[in-house]
Amino acid sequence: MTRGDHDYRRPTVDIAGLTGPLGERVLAEIRDRLAGAALTDALALRIGTALRREYPADLVAEALTQTELRERAAAKFTRAERMLLTRAGWEQASPEVVARHTAARLPRRVADLCCGIGGDLLAIAPGREVLAVDRDPVHLALAEHNAAVYGGAPQMRLADVRDVDLAGFDAVFVDPARRSAEGRMRTGESEPPLEWCFALPVPTAVKAAPGIGHEVVPAGWEQEFVAVGRELKEAVLWSPALATTGARATLLPGGETLVAAAGEPVEVREPGPWLLDPNPAVTRAGAVEELARRLGAWKIDERIAFLCTSTRVETPFARTLEVLDSGPFDRKRMARRLRELDIGAVDVRRRGLGGDVELLQKQLKPRGSRKATLVMTRARDKAWGLICR
Repeated sequence: MTRGDHDYRRPTVDIAGLTGPLGERVLAEIRDRLAGAALTDALALRIGTALRREYPADLVAEALTQTELRERAAAKFTRAERMLLTRAGWEQASPEVVARHTAARLPRRVADLCCGIGGDLLAIAPGREVLAVDRDPVHLALAEHNAAVYGGAPQMRLADVRDVDLAGFDAVFVDPARRSAEGRMRTGESEPPLEWCFALPVPTAVKAAPGIGHEVVPAGWEQEFVAVGRELKEAVLWSPALATTGARATLLPGGETLVAAAGEPVEVREPGPWLLDPNPAVTRAGAVEELARRLGAWKIDERIAFLCTSTRVETPFARTLEVLDSGPFDRKRMARRLRELDIGAVDVRRRGLGGDVELLQKQLKPRGSRKATLVMTRARDKAWGLICR
């Protein structure tokens, strides 16, 4: 693997200035003046005015921008305070915990195509032979810097990924863009197209939107839906050479995994005393019935991803709620039961039913001292309401 002939170091982010002695000094002064506070517009104006008396105005502006972006990116990256970022780059990057999980499944020689600012590269590059490719010179230069922050030394190439010779690589990781310069692309579109990604001649992992249609993915590919906590972050599609199953849900940071599997049909009956709300990754992976079989649970509707049990169960794959009241949905009855149960704060969750949640909360007028969750859903194809805690 060799570097391309392009000079990709043409960024609008002043990498040399920010990482040089003067830039480091400006960044350090900003940190000292903030003293742990968030960089508000008012603070940025005050600090910027003071620093421009001593340092170049352009460098101060760059340092303030990076400080703001690093603060925002700290929720994704453990070393954000040393990274260099663009707003679009960090917003589209995978969280570090997700990138590390994905990287652990990749072999030694990897091509990271459409590497962006290096959100996945920082996990893939350490300990591997990696070529990182992007056609955006700004992001490519930032990706090299950010990979180095995490101890990686990938080779970099400014190119259209479709022009790269992939011979000699054990695998490809590709994160096709779902935004253009004008904004988000239409649902299902990407650059390069998914069809191109699926046709690559080497084992491939494709990062995709978590809402990707199952019918889009070729037969034999694994669909892994990854959540951090209860927030569904992304799908990773693994080609047959890298796949280990058909579909799975993975929960981070713990790494728990649930594989969708065929089995006996799950019984459908009216809600019971405990309601299980499966993690969105479980739902997207089509593993709700497998979860039900594991827990001895039943479904409350053929098309709704709620489960019920007769006793309390604890599982990382679902949130467990105690059912205080259950019955056909009726707003007046619900309002009366909330008063009787001394409930004043209501979190309304709607699944399978239409309706204005904010209007419903106003109409219920809860005034008690306790908190509860009101679930609006369908049970055996009937509008149903459950008051839970």
